Amino acid sequence: MRLYRDRAVVLRRHKLGEADRIITLLTRDHGLVRAVAKGVRRTRSRFGGRLEPFGHIDVQIYPGRNPGSGLATVTQVQILDAFTDPIVADYALYTTASAVLETSERLAGEEHAPVRDQYLLAVGALRALAAARRPAGLILDSYLLRAMSVAGWAPALTGCARCGQDGPHRAFHVAAGGAVCVHCRPPGSATPAEGVLELMLALERGVWDVAEGAPAKARSQASGLVAAHLQWHLERQLRTLPMIERGAPHPARGGADVRAGAVSGQDEVRDPATTNAADGR
Repeated sequence: MRLYRDRAVVLRRHKLGEADRIITLLTRDHGLVRAVAKGVRRTRSRFGGRLEPFGHIDVQIYPGRNPGSGLATVTQVQILDAFTDPIVADYALYTTASAVLETSERLAGEEHAPVRDQYLLAVGALRALAAARRPAGLILDSYLLRAMSVAGWAPALTGCARCGQDGPHRAFHVAAGGAVCVHCRPPGSATPAEGVLELMLALERGVWDVAEGAPAKARSQASGLVAAHLQWHLERQLRTLPMIERGAPHPARGGADVRAGAVSGQDEVRDPATTNAADGR
């Protein structure tokens, strides 16, 4: 199998043997890839700090004898965007960006399955966080809503999730799929404050003047609902969400507490398939 080059976001890494690391990458054209970076832990490694989490890189990979299974090998790395330094220098940005990486890995699915839109969303979210042009919590919430939309799990916000009746609706039920009308509302549905569902819609569409003008209470409740919706569909808790400082927990389905502000947005995607959602346009 021939070498190939691809663009990638470094999601995580862990030690292998005495000097190597296994690097998990979300690539533009090859989906999730797990590859060995040989000798990277040595002080004279040719890769140096180019394989750090949050990095956006151009990488050359040797897929090995069994393409599509097993570990590949990293042979060359070039930095495209140095997101790592500004992100790790700020705890709030670091925890928020960590949630972006964990979510993108969970939503990418099987290894080697192309998920270009998820890659573009992750790059855009990291770029927006590193630039710090918008509140980190809003970036996260917007990213999560868009990433769920790409994965086919977008919550219903403009119509009833069950019958499709046009809204606006006041109730929200995670298991039902989002907003629900008074006729379809299941027991235990949440009743968020006025403007919360409108805020979530603005974040999904990138309408930043509306999102940034929302009050703190609406932001907190919107973040809790997005986090609950994401984790319901993933069927697992994300490890990074409790690390994010969001103030008071928001009650989720089944009595579980979801830290408000567990979602993010990207405002720098340039791919034609996602351009209308970028930069608030």
